Amino acid sequence: MIEFIFMLTRNDQTVPDAMAVYEQIRDSDLRYVGFKDIGLPTNRLRELASAMRADGREVFLEVVSERAEDEQRSVEAALEVGVDWLLGGTHPDTALAILDRVGPPGTPGRPRYCPFPGRVVGHPSVLEGTIEEIAASARNLTSRPGIDGLDLLAYRWRGDVPALVRAVVDASAGPVIAAGSVDSARRIDALATAGAWAFTIGAAIFDGKLPAGPSVREQLDCALALTRAAAGEEVVTDDA
Repeated sequence: MIEFIFMLTRNDQTVPDAMAVYEQIRDSDLRYVGFKDIGLPTNRLRELASAMRADGREVFLEVVSERAEDEQRSVEAALEVGVDWLLGGTHPDTALAILDRVGPPGTPGRPRYCPFPGRVVGHPSVLEGTIEEIAASARNLTSRPGIDGLDLLAYRWRGDVPALVRAVVDASAGPVIAAGSVDSARRIDALATAGAWAFTIGAAIFDGKLPAGPSVREQLDCALALTRAAAGEEVVTDDA
C-alpha cells in the first residue's frame, strides 16, 4: 500500500495562491496535503492548515531551509501552524529540542517528525552520497526517540533509485516518504514496489506532467488514480 501527499508547492516553495488552489480540490478524495516552510508567512499557513484539518485531512509541512537558524524558526512555525507531520530538515538535534517542549512523541500538538536522511544540499534540495551512506544515515536517525520516519529525496539523487529506496526502507524503523520529482506512473509504481509508505507531488501537478488534463483538479485526480493502481486497487494505463 502506498499513499499520495499533495504538496501545494513549486520549486521548493509554497505557491502564493495556495488557499485558492486548495479550494479547487476540497471535495476530492485526497487524505494527505501539505506545503513548504518557504513561500508564505506563518499566518497564511495557519489559515491553510486550519482549513485542511477542518476537512479531516492530515497536514504536512516540509522544511527545506538550508541554514540551522532558519530551520529552527520553521520547526517553531510548524507548532504554531498546527501540522500533523513535520518533514525534512537536516538538523535533527535542533528540531527534537523544540518538539520535546510539547511533550514526548504522541503528545497532542506534537507532529510526527521525518527528517531528511543522507547529505542534502542546495535549494531546491538534492541528495548526495552512496546508497550505503544514506542507508546508514536512515538507520541512525530512526533509532533516535522522537524521529518517526524519514523524508527521502529519492528522485533527487543520481543512481538506482529503486535500490536506494529499498535500502532505506530496510534500514529504517519507520515510514519512508519519497519526496521530490515524482512525475509519472512508472516512478509511483517503482516507489510502491520498493516499499515506500508515501510519496509527494507538487510541481508535477502544477506543471501538468501527469497523463490528464492541465487543471490542478484533473492532475490531482490522476495522481489519486495512479496511487490506487500502484497499490493494486485498480489498473490505470500510463506510458510515461
